[in-house]
Amino acid sequence: MADIKAADVAELRRKTGAGMMDCKIALVEANGDFDEAINVLRKKGQKVASKRADREASEGVAITKINDAKTSGVAIVLACETDFVAKNDSYKSLASDLAEIALNYNDKEAFLDANFGGVTVAEKLIEQTGVIGEKIEISAFERVDAAFVGSYTHGSKIAALVGLNSVVDNATDLAKDLAMQIASMGATTLSYKDFDLDFIASETEARIAVIEKENIELARLGKTLKNVPKYISRAQLTDDIISEAKLNIQSELQS
Repeated sequence: MADIKAADVAELRRKTGAGMMDCKIALVEANGDFDEAINVLRKKGQKVASKRADREASEGVAITKINDAKTSGVAIVLACETDFVAKNDSYKSLASDLAEIALNYNDKEAFLDANFGGVTVAEKLIEQTGVIGEKIEISAFERVDAAFVGSYTHGSKIAALVGLNSVVDNATDLAKDLAMQIASMGATTLSYKDFDLDFIASETEARIAVIEKENIELARLGKTLKNVPKYISRAQLTDDIISEAKLNIQSELQS
């Protein structure tokens, strides 16, 4: 049996993040071979990953990284099963390291194939699944390239990227303010032009129903009723509708 030194156990722990006992067991199984011990830990990760494949990784860390030129940015979510793991400093550090790598790739698939300390990112995730004991995955990958890219991260749960078409004097503040607005409102599209027609129809019906319900109570109390809108999105305002509205306003002003 190889003589397992405490320094070797500590180095394996530093490199993999595994617990001291897991590192010692791996080194014993590998007969002191450091590289083989890492493989032992990865195999353990594969077994844990297989057992937890159907688990829901609904917690995690959302993080953004922007290049020095402020022309490219990525946002990723390193997902896990519990908030306890997500709040761990070493887990947040792993998310930051992964985001730095992600900044060099255009899509999630290429990112997962990228090198991370001699293994692929995908293999590192499997390794950490064994270390942490929870399902670990990249549940989101978004990239923005523009004349100027800014971001905002709310805690470690919500991250938003914003790309500006041109660089203005207050670009940093403007991009951050826009990203904060996106994060707070939970925006799902970049423009009203991207709204699905069925979504607009259902939202219009729902919002009108809410106002009509409120008006029933207002009428009962003898208060002024709220205006019931016909349209709720700029996407509904065609050129003909806008022209008609202008004519109606002009007519009212002249009467």
